[in-house]
Amino acid sequence: MPGDTALLDCLPHDWRTGLFLGRIQTNAGPSPILVSQGIVYDMSAIAPTSAQLVEKLPFVAATDGEKIGDLDAIEAALLSPVDLQCVKACGVTFALSALERVIEERARGDAGAAAEIRGRLEERVGGSIRAVVPGTEEAAALKAALIEDGLWSQYLEVAIGPDAEVFTKAPVLATVGPMAEIGIRSDSTWNNPEPEVVLLVNADGQAVGATLGNDVNLRDFEGRSALLLGKAKDNNASCSLGPLVRLFDGDFTIDDVRNAEVGLTIEGPEGYMLEGTSRMDQISRDPLELVRQTLSEHQYPDGFALFLGTLFAPVQDRDEEGRGFTHKVGDIVAISTPRLGKLINPVVTSKDAAPWTFGLAALMTNLAGRGLLSAVDQKETA
Repeated sequence: MPGDTALLDCLPHDWRTGLFLGRIQTNAGPSPILVSQGIVYDMSAIAPTSAQLVEKLPFVAATDGEKIGDLDAIEAALLSPVDLQCVKACGVTFALSALERVIEERARGDAGAAAEIRGRLEERVGGSIRAVVPGTEEAAALKAALIEDGLWSQYLEVAIGPDAEVFTKAPVLATVGPMAEIGIRSDSTWNNPEPEVVLLVNADGQAVGATLGNDVNLRDFEGRSALLLGKAKDNNASCSLGPLVRLFDGDFTIDDVRNAEVGLTIEGPEGYMLEGTSRMDQISRDPLELVRQTLSEHQYPDGFALFLGTLFAPVQDRDEEGRGFTHKVGDIVAISTPRLGKLINPVVTSKDAAPWTFGLAALMTNLAGRGLLSAVDQKETA
């Protein structure tokens, strides 16, 4: 754990009353868990993966699993809460995010040129882009005006046009969990965290819960070309999730996601401090609309995790005036909101982060060796 932070300090304020899904590393291998009334239950004998457990949620209770104990027992073993689910992300879902992406594009990844461009664009489109609803006649009129002014951008297209940006953030099993190191490319000189709420969606396309995520972003790479999005977004240890997925119930619903305020703090090794907030009620597209667009003409038989985007775009100078923010190795990033808890990760380069070696073949081999795959098959065919 970074510093003196304990797992209980990272849980929602009402963690004793919620129902949570997660994964832990046991001596035998990774296992899905449910946490109910603060008690942890190993669910691997019922559903050996997080993805399978999600599909069984309507039919099983936490107490059907093997009781492990209280949350202190899993503090050092907590993994990313997803395994077989695809990890998808939506970009440019907030007005300010759209402006920052246009700035990246026009500055060609040069942080020093960004300040002047930022001021000019905000003066021209700041108010109108915040008020327009994507895909409407008003949005089309704004697009026409911006094209006429020579200010149109592919990023504004997904900000106010009919189609949301949806991309694949990380391969299956490549996400890291709370307290794990997150990575930035060693050759990036302008980058930042992206604090986001992440929906967990089942195979039927229903959002079943939410967690926190860090969609680490390389602004210099994407700014040079949108075709570098893959390099900007998908690198070793560049996607963190956790600490647990809070499952929707009568007390925690999609409206809690819609109204969440997501806080971000970055503590640098040199004493630097940055704080910010992303308000989900400022999102341009409803979270369930983003789910719908992700499912458009595509299926996800193991479900998916969906990053909803962020309002936060750090522009506070760190080292020199006009250069804005970029990460340093040793930064501690904390993303939080009261009903989902706090996700903390220290920053390293992707080269120095723990290598990703446990893939699908390794997981299937592990589960088969534990007799879990055959047990599940027998139960499902009985």
